[in-house]
Amino acid sequence: MQERRGMMFYRMLEKSFHSKRHRLWFPPLTSVDLPDIWIPNKDTSINTNSAIEQTARVLEGKPIANNINSRIAAEICEMKNRIGKTPGLGVILVGGRRDSQSFVHIKMKACVKVGIAPFTVELPEDCSEAELLDAVSSFNENPLIHGVMVQLPLPKHLDDEKIISYVSPEKDVDGFHPTNMGNLAMRGREPSFIPCASKSCIELLLRNDVEIKAKNVVVVGRSKLVGSPTSLLMQDTSSLQRHRLVGDVCYEEAIVKASAITPVPGGVGPITISMLLSNTIDAAKRTYRHTQ
Repeated sequence: MQERRGMMFYRMLEKSFHSKRHRLWFPPLTSVDLPDIWIPNKDTSINTNSAIEQTARVLEGKPIANNINSRIAAEICEMKNRIGKTPGLGVILVGGRRDSQSFVHIKMKACVKVGIAPFTVELPEDCSEAELLDAVSSFNENPLIHGVMVQLPLPKHLDDEKIISYVSPEKDVDGFHPTNMGNLAMRGREPSFIPCASKSCIELLLRNDVEIKAKNVVVVGRSKLVGSPTSLLMQDTSSLQRHRLVGDVCYEEAIVKASAITPVPGGVGPITISMLLSNTIDAAKRTYRHTQ
């Protein structure tokens, strides 16, 4: 039955793709900095005759994240020694969602580890829009803070789009401000920051020599946080008390069918944090370069 449903879904997808009415379409986008010649270290092809026995190549994210974080820590140390300045990251958390609290804790811990000064504001679940905008404004205006992010999702009574638009584009290390997203979607323009999760996916693939140039890429989901920016980049030219974080794919089933897969945890997640740290130090460099 499961195999029959899978075949029906495939035929529906194929029909939609070839239909003029439902043809998949993407706007022209800024190019990704991909190598001109791909020389993979390992063979990532699938043997179609024994696909059921194929074991996916596991793309570990932690070693990559550790390498990036070490570089960031060294750059921050150099910045302190050279100009006596330290990058700062401001994070605003609204409400008591366990997953959001966990993500903020991980981000703040990573900041301290590499030498970024962490600033946090926690607001109650029922805070007003004005209170949240005041918190964002205070971070925008604070010269010690170079990156500003509002932990999403927000409570339903708050307008995500309005709040994100209020973050200074020059401090939008999440990369969600309309200016940065718009520049990402237009050829010839470069956003100040690329969304961290999407950026980490590209970084993971490139560092593992997984060829994506001239490939047909399927991005499951079109969320503003991950799916949409990832599709843009792909175009060329657990906590305690019974709460845990999981991935989007059934790992046990996918590992015997895919050519490459990331573990959960330890895959894209650690690199996503590294991309946030990287965006923050980039923001600090721009600030101090303009003030010198």
